Amino acid sequence: MQRRINKVAVLGSGVMGSRIACHFAGIGVKVLLLDIAPKSLTEQESKKNLSLDHPAVKNRIVNDALQAALKSNPSPVFTKDAVKHITTGNFTDNMKDIAGVDWVIEVVVENLDIKKQVFEQVEQFRKPGTLVTSNTSGIPIHLMSQGRSEDFQKHFCGTHFFNPPRYLRLLEIIPTPQTLPGVVDFLMEYGDLYLGKTTVLCKDTPAFIANRVGVFSIMAIFHIMQQMSLSIDEIDALTGPIIGRPKSATFRTADVVGIDTLVKVAKGVAENCPDDEAIAIFKIPSFLQKVVENNWLGDKTGQGFYKKTKTGKGKEILTLNLETMEYGPKVRAKFAGIDAAKPVEDLKKRIKMLAAAGDKAGQFYQMFHAYLFSYISHRIPGIADDLYKVDDAMKAGFGWEIGAFETWDVIGVKAGIETIKANGLTVAPWVEEMLANGNETFYKVEDGKKLYYNQASKSYESIPGAENFIILENKSSNIVWKNSVSHLYDLGDGIVCLDWKTKMNTIGGEVLDAVNKAVDRAEKDFRGLVIGNDGTNFSAGANVGMIFMLAAEQEYDELDMAVRLFQRSTMRLRYSSIPVVVAPHALTLGGGCEMCLHADSVQAAAETYIGLVEMGVGLIPGGGGTKEMTVRASDEYHAGQIELPHLQDRYMTIATAKVATSAQEAYGMGILDEGKDLVTMNLSRLIADAKTRAIELADAGYTKPQERTDVKVLGRGALGALLAGINGMKFGNYISEHDAKIAQKLAYVMCGGDLTEMSQVSEQYLLDLEREAFLSLAGERKTLERLLSVIKTGKPIRN
Repeated sequence: MQRRINKVAVLGSGVMGSRIACHFAGIGVKVLLLDIAPKSLTEQESKKNLSLDHPAVKNRIVNDALQAALKSNPSPVFTKDAVKHITTGNFTDNMKDIAGVDWVIEVVVENLDIKKQVFEQVEQFRKPGTLVTSNTSGIPIHLMSQGRSEDFQKHFCGTHFFNPPRYLRLLEIIPTPQTLPGVVDFLMEYGDLYLGKTTVLCKDTPAFIANRVGVFSIMAIFHIMQQMSLSIDEIDALTGPIIGRPKSATFRTADVVGIDTLVKVAKGVAENCPDDEAIAIFKIPSFLQKVVENNWLGDKTGQGFYKKTKTGKGKEILTLNLETMEYGPKVRAKFAGIDAAKPVEDLKKRIKMLAAAGDKAGQFYQMFHAYLFSYISHRIPGIADDLYKVDDAMKAGFGWEIGAFETWDVIGVKAGIETIKANGLTVAPWVEEMLANGNETFYKVEDGKKLYYNQASKSYESIPGAENFIILENKSSNIVWKNSVSHLYDLGDGIVCLDWKTKMNTIGGEVLDAVNKAVDRAEKDFRGLVIGNDGTNFSAGANVGMIFMLAAEQEYDELDMAVRLFQRSTMRLRYSSIPVVVAPHALTLGGGCEMCLHADSVQAAAETYIGLVEMGVGLIPGGGGTKEMTVRASDEYHAGQIELPHLQDRYMTIATAKVATSAQEAYGMGILDEGKDLVTMNLSRLIADAKTRAIELADAGYTKPQERTDVKVLGRGALGALLAGINGMKFGNYISEHDAKIAQKLAYVMCGGDLTEMSQVSEQYLLDLEREAFLSLAGERKTLERLLSVIKTGKPIRN
């Protein structure tokens, strides 16, 4: 049976339900979002003489929930237009409408009796073969379908999304013994391809995989914290980005998830897993119980382990003192081990350093790793037959950059066992047996493929589905060229891929040299070039530190050469004899965006935050970005139309330093082109999809394009209009004098200079204007102040 999902019904519009609905709407699926009808009127409804049967009243709960979701930050949808795909209703009037959907997703309150009542209603109206799934985080899946028809049971399973569904990539699939294998296979593939998820097949065990291990790790940290007398600020410094975990670390994560939810999952494991060897860790410590009793549940109640407050200086975040139960100013944690490891960019090397540190930080990591490694060893095969599923779940559900077993490999399996035993804990026999048989790691790479140790077969096996992904770090044997920061990989089928590793993947001289070398090599020996990487971000743009240093020391000839090199490099991407596909993801700012603008095609991850942000640091795009937006405006001019609005749109995109919050939004900004640029939902597939795109362009008979000499610029007439607008903004105190100066320079370039009439110019003419404006702004004191602020704080000042 060929199954397609054109319409889904989401039952329950709470925080999870409304956001799941938004995610489906975001990919273009029609959504029916339902919730209960209110049992009483609000004061406002009573004043309007409305009855409980009035449609506005009956749908109040669902409509309010949807609006709250749409107003939340970060946004649950890729673009605001997505809401048009959502229809709201209530269980009383609209449950019958599920007869027209392909998938029913239940997201009501975590209560088995209530869920079973909802499924009883569902069965009255669903058509045979319709998928039905539950988004529970802890209730056994098999209990929910008891008493339902055979067809219902065959098409029913658990689909556990993580909150927020758009951003956390994990989707746990939990079948029952009655679930058809074809249904499981479909959901695994649909979640991967269409929803952009890391789909992990789970057993129907308490808390499944991610919450079982994730909540254990949080509870273990609480235990260690008390043992070592560490504070909340110290713990979050130890358990955040320094070890490849989210900025929310431990306590901020608890606030976001909901402290009551954390406690509920921990209690659920303790009650339902009596044979868990670490059951004592799940005991709720007194400070956690006190926080719940105070109803300090985190973001949902306005305070938890942290609390936002307004002061004379603005908003301040206070930290809870667990001894006094009072809030106070955050205290910067100081650890010699962390200070020594911070400059190390390679996460695996950094983790190894931290674990070996001789200070209190090192002691914490040794204890934490002992608890974590011991626990995950005992969970195989109980919660997952295969260890890679644990790592996939933790990376996609809790935002860990490397998984638990991967971390153990970094520390060393043998060293990890020694740490476990030194802390009075035990390791599962299969790990020691693995070592005894000469297998020293949980993972290894052979022929560019990552293999995992299967404890059942006692051998290494390929990770199922991994053939659809290209992981560059596994391709080290395929490097055809490299310099100190960049690698050029042979991906096979005549395609090479360039990546680089710098801080925030910024672009400096060595990266630009690599870009040119990659094009040269691809033209000589290959069919196409992909530019992409496996880093946290594609690129935060040009190396601001280098620009500041050259400008501050008035090395303008050097700076001129650097800008020329950047322009030549992006133009080399545009005018090469092989197709170039750029594969951005996450932050893609400034120079990273300019690379995309000059590619033959962009294969963007759905979560790509892209824009030309140079105005914020007192500059204009100088790597061809200003030129390219002018070219694109020119291509939009049509006979009989007024040209200025098209130019103004492109101008404002740069002048406001606007960043698209998704790849889909970048289409509307004119940064991505619907005619040639594509979007990949699943980040793990990005490089593979970019390779496929490069092959398609090569197979289509790619021919080197010719440099443009027909760019229409509007000259003095448009320049006057733009300058008038800038002056109005300045006199209205909407922008500073320096903002106005930058905007004027930008307008000058995009209008083609002070030409007396519309003219056709070459790309090189615009590049020269762009470079001249960039250099003149780089010499401004206020620009230097902005650059320095970014270097020191990561944020520009408004001067």
